[in-house]
Formats: sequence, C-alpha cells, structure tokens
Amino acid sequence: MLAKFPKSFFYFLAGFLVVNLLQACFTELIYDESYYWYYSQNMAWGYFDHPSMVAVLIKLSSLFFNGELGVRFITCLMGAANLMVLWLLIDNPKKKGYVTHFFVLAFSMTLLNAYGFLTLPDTPLLFFTSCFLLAYKKFIAKPSLFLGMVLGILMAALMYSKYHAVLVILFVLLSNLTLLKNKYAWLAVFVALLCYAPHFYWLYENDFVSIKYHLYERPNGAYRFEKYTLGFFVNLIAIFGLTFPFIYYALAKTKSKDLFTKALLYLTYGVIIFFFISSFNRRVQTQWVIIVCIPLLIISYNFMLIHKQALKWIFRLALVNIAILFYLRIGLVYQPLLFNFYYESHGNKQWVKQVENEAGDTPVVFENSYRRAPMYAFYSNGKTSFSLNNVFYRKNQYSIDDSEEKVRNHKVLYISTYMKKGDFSYTQTNGYEIFGKYIDNFKSYRKLECLVNEEEGPFSMGQVMNFRVFNPYDFDVPMEELKFNVAYLDVYKKTQEILPVNVNTLRDFSVLKANDTVAFKLKLPRSEKENLAKFRIVISENGLYPGLNGKPIPLN
Repeated sequence: MLAKFPKSFFYFLAGFLVVNLLQACFTELIYDESYYWYYSQNMAWGYFDHPSMVAVLIKLSSLFFNGELGVRFITCLMGAANLMVLWLLIDNPKKKGYVTHFFVLAFSMTLLNAYGFLTLPDTPLLFFTSCFLLAYKKFIAKPSLFLGMVLGILMAALMYSKYHAVLVILFVLLSNLTLLKNKYAWLAVFVALLCYAPHFYWLYENDFVSIKYHLYERPNGAYRFEKYTLGFFVNLIAIFGLTFPFIYYALAKTKSKDLFTKALLYLTYGVIIFFFISSFNRRVQTQWVIIVCIPLLIISYNFMLIHKQALKWIFRLALVNIAILFYLRIGLVYQPLLFNFYYESHGNKQWVKQVENEAGDTPVVFENSYRRAPMYAFYSNGKTSFSLNNVFYRKNQYSIDDSEEKVRNHKVLYISTYMKKGDFSYTQTNGYEIFGKYIDNFKSYRKLECLVNEEEGPFSMGQVMNFRVFNPYDFDVPMEELKFNVAYLDVYKKTQEILPVNVNTLRDFSVLKANDTVAFKLKLPRSEKENLAKFRIVISENGLYPGLNGKPIPLN
C-alpha cells in the first residue's frame, strides 16, 4: 500500500499535519465544537441534533490530550488520512509527478482546510465519504463478501457522522442500479442496518426527537432569493475560492466513462440539485454542500493531469487561495489581523473568566444559549452550566439530557440576553453587555409535556379545547409553581405572541404526580396580531419565560 505513495507525498502530508496540529493547539474552540464537546461528556448512541460520531472523535482525542487539542487531535489525524485515501482514488499514472499540485489543490479548498483541524460532524463525513468511495471502487471491480461487509460498515460510519450522509449512499446507488441485483450489495445494506441499529433504538427511545426537529420543528424564514437561492450559489463558489471556474469547468467536461466516474458525477450533481431545490424552502448552510468537495477534488485533479492549461491556472489560483487562507487561519488565533472582525474563536477564555470569577462554584444557567453553556463548562474546567430554552428559542441536547437536575433546587447565576440590568454583567468579544442575576432556589420543569390530540381539530381562537400534561419526572410538581400560556407562531414557526390562559380540570389537585398524565381544558385566547398560523401550549414556572412544552399545532 505505501508503495503507491511517492516519498514527496509524505513530506507534504507531514507538513499538512503539523500545520493543523499547531492550529488546533492555538485556536480557541468555536461554539459548535464546545457543544459537541458537551456531547462527549455523556457518551450515547445519538444526540438531539446529530448522531454520535463527532462525540466519539472528541472522546478519543481527550484520551491523548487536554484543552483544545483534546477536542481536535483525532480530527487532525483524520484530515491527513483523508488525503491518503483521496490519493488512492486517483488512477492516472502521471499523478506521481504532480504531488505538489495535488496538495496545493486540496489545501486551497476552504472547508477541506477548516475541517482539517475543526471537530464538527462534517469532519468524519468527509473522511468516510472518501473511504466509502474507495471501497465502492474496489467493489465494482470485483464484488466480494469482504468488500460487501466493508461497504456496510462504512455506510453506517457515514450515517453516524451526519444524516446528510444518506445523500452519498443514495446518489452512488442511483449511478449503478444493477447493485439491486447484487447479493453482496444487499449484504452491505444488512451490515449497515445492523451497525446502525443502536442509533435507531436510541431514536425510538427518545421519540425520534432528532428526526422530528430536522423535518418538522426547525424554524424557518420567508423566502428571499438573495438569501436563499443566490446564497446557495455563493456557497458553491466559496467552498473553492478563486479556483471555482476551473473546478466546475472540469466537472462539466468530465464524462461518465466508467461506473466509478459515473458515481462521482451522480454524487456531485445530485447534491447540488438536491440543495438547489432545498434553497427555495430554507437557507442552505455552506457546510451542507461540503460533500461535493470529495468527488470534485478527484474530478478536477484528473482533469488537471490531462489539460496542462487548466493545471497551470488552477495551480496559480490555488496558491492565492492558500495565501488568503493562511492569513485567515492566523487571524483565527491572533484577532488583530482581522481588524475589527471578531470570530467565534476570539475571546472565549476572556468572557468565561469574567463569569467564573463572579460565579465561583455556583452553577451558571444561560437562557437560550446551548452555545455559551458548553463553552463556559469547557473553559472553566467542567464547572456546572445549563442552557434553559424558552419559547423564543429551540430545543437542543440540554432539553433531553439530565443536565436540568444539576441546577434544580440550587442557587444559580442566571444569565440572559433579555435582562437590561442585574447583579452582574460581562462583555462579549463583540462588545455586547450581558447581564446576570442570582436565583437562590432555581426551579425549572422544562420536560413537562403539553399534549394535544390533533384529530380533535381544527382549532380556532376562542375555542374551548382539551389537552393533557405529562409529568416525566420521578417527583411531583406543585401546580402553584406553574402558569399556562398559549404561544402563537407564524407560518415559519417563530413565536409572535404569548398570552396567559386559565386551565380547568375535572378535579382539584395541588401537584402533577410523578410519571402521570392529567387532562385539562382551556379556551384559546384571541390575538390581534395577523398572519398567525400555529399555536403551542407552554408552561411558565416560577416566573421564568415559558418553555417549549407543546409542539406547534395548526390554527384554523
């Protein structure tokens, strides 16, 4: 295997790895990384937003190092290994004479650069996409029991990385429908499902919370061409920088001369078309289309080896890309290079220290911030924090794990962007002042569920309706601490108004019994606001903003 790599390849690879290790050491975590670090503190087969692979990477990294490198070490190794796999995917015998061009092309791609050291779900997605394509290439050349099992394991690894990975599997299958007649391909499917069964079970145990959120509950916005569809095309340019005209020209000129090339083309065009259609419904984030970097690197590098003019221009423009990216990478560490621009990797240690100096060992509750809560925990060496999510925000991992138990009935420092004054304030790196106050006996019950039978609808304002409240806790919840509200939402599931309501029940009681369900009635209050499309029944406890207790229900 090593004979397939010229010596110069390993010199460049070592340089690539060293640069990423240094970057990983000296760059503060970004918010998403701290959130996934929080995942890794309680290993599971799934999490609210994503499957578990990103948490596995961080847990493995923490076995070798502490601090930022304890989050990113395996990512750096995976980024280097990905380049080795990509090299093996290229058959052109001329490639050994153009090792420099290969690394320049790879290093010029913005997100391949970033995911060489940042630990995010897309990091393993890229690596396992390359591995899957390599196994598939060998499989179509000579199917076997062993390769069928390898393909199955890699498909599961892809799906454990990110749900978007289903697009990789789907479009490769569509490029070669004869796989439906191949017994080893069906073996691969069986192995993949077997390996993925623990996550399916986790989804079942958690009421398919991830699927419901991504498909139905995620807030959206009104369609704007410049933000959605035009933004999608900007993303397609941004992931390649200045080389983008030649990358897409190479794609347009490449023909499906064999099954593997056909798979690369189907994967690339399939992902682009899928997210182009999606752009008419929601904003497509840049990292969602990152999958195309893998097939397009192979396609464009093969094109470069055949067309000298393209090779010359891609190489020149890629060097300019690299110079810009190096400047930005240094700016991730040393903010003054970016002038007045503050990125997520700037100043986190500073604001965490301000809060820690005030709070000491007192738990800190951040309202509506699943980003700041784990960042505080990471840079305060694991001190207790919690994200309390209200009706103006969204659910996240803090909504389904047991972190609420660590702050309930304790004195906490409560920090919220809704406060205009408080017992304490600190300044974010962007200059925004955030206030906090102490609560001596903090009590929240955010897992109380308000259940509506939608078959009794349609529901209209002024209508009397039935609903139930389920108490999932192993203790009774005092009714006197609860106030019921109806939140009205627009068509994009964004809260527009909250109105208090009185609830009635068939019997008087002072507590919601542990693990019990109680039936209630309420009258949907009338609102003067226009363009309201949904409502949800929510509960406020002890003067806090209402939570996300009920799911959005359509209004008539």
